[in-house]
Amino acid sequence: MRSLYLRILATLAAALVLCLVITLIESARLDRATTRRYIEGSITLELQQAQRVYEEGGPQRLASYLAEVDAALQGQRYLTDGEGKDLVSGVDHSEMLIPRTNFLGFPKTIHGRLVIVKSSADSRYHLLVIVSPPLGLPRFIPYLLLVAGVIALFGWLLAIGIVSPLRRLAFTVERFGGGDLGARIHANRKDEIGDLARSFDSMADLIQALLTAERRLLQDISHELRSPLVRLSFAAELMKDAPDPEAAADRMKQEIRRLTQLVASLLEVTTAEGDPSSRVVERFAVSAVLEPTVDDCAFEAEARGVRIESDSRSTAEIDGDPELLRRALENVLRNAVRYAPEGSAVKVKIEDSDDRVRISIRDHGPGAPEEALSRIFDPFFRADASRDPTTGNVGLGLAIARRAVLIHHGNITAMNAQPGLRVIIEVPCAAARAVVPPGR
Repeated sequence: MRSLYLRILATLAAALVLCLVITLIESARLDRATTRRYIEGSITLELQQAQRVYEEGGPQRLASYLAEVDAALQGQRYLTDGEGKDLVSGVDHSEMLIPRTNFLGFPKTIHGRLVIVKSSADSRYHLLVIVSPPLGLPRFIPYLLLVAGVIALFGWLLAIGIVSPLRRLAFTVERFGGGDLGARIHANRKDEIGDLARSFDSMADLIQALLTAERRLLQDISHELRSPLVRLSFAAELMKDAPDPEAAADRMKQEIRRLTQLVASLLEVTTAEGDPSSRVVERFAVSAVLEPTVDDCAFEAEARGVRIESDSRSTAEIDGDPELLRRALENVLRNAVRYAPEGSAVKVKIEDSDDRVRISIRDHGPGAPEEALSRIFDPFFRADASRDPTTGNVGLGLAIARRAVLIHHGNITAMNAQPGLRVIIEVPCAAARAVVPPGR
């Protein structure tokens, strides 16, 4: 059955039918047991008294006695001989002596009345008692109808309560799959269906954010590629009639290097956001990654007349990808060196706490506009839009750093240090959380 709604209703209908059958069987059993308890003792006494009255006073006395008993206890009573002949009227009641039971073995009623036969020990006499069943089926009909109505009502409410939110969820998923990225369920239920709806909303939020970022990244890439390609095409045209072919070739090489740098940075972004299951997670000391990175960046700093002052004394360990964290630290350091004035220092400091390790990198450059601090980690964003693009910076370094830190369940922020810019990286220590693959 394809419809969950129909499956629920069919299951409840089957349960209702089974309940009715069991109720009927139980009512019949109770009817028989109650009748037996109600009559068994008194009917034995009635048979003995009727036999004595008949033997002492004859048919007339017996008729009077039976009439008195019928009036007192209700029903009709007949005393017959061993062959079933009525000892008062002479009517043949032999057919009533034949035991009658239904398919369940319970006493069978005749015209809605119960026939009970009690025989004497020597089988010379039989007392027939015809009475209305004390617990007949008609008495159960209102109860059964009430039970059926209640089960049907609650079954319908149950089916609606389960199927309706699932249909809403399916409709929302269909809308989302059709391109409506803002489709959400916003369920307030506290059960499993509510958990499923909230999981879908969380997934939809993540997918929408990723798709939006991807579209923005593609727009930025197309914008970034356009200028060097135009200049490269122009340089190629100039080479045809250039008086100095060597200078034109150098110009082309410069544009090619810029394109190479851009492609390499884009590949680094892709690597940072790759499949988390493909990364090797290991426990490592943060200082073991920071110190070599500082040493590597020191050469570039010296060439610019800048020094790096590092305080990397730390025993903190984290779980993650050391190479990914190294690239994040290197990008932040190179960005600080790039904007540090000649003769100044870039300060690197690491601090341990109970559950996190904090790395601070500060330069003494011009800093960034306050309104740009929240955007400097966006791809291709430059706080100084007029800066010469030929320097090779394409605005991806800090974006790569942020994504690498987020993969390690940390956070990265920037603030003006007046003078300069301070970037703070915080990552949870290995003891602060269970070992979970980055990005999960």
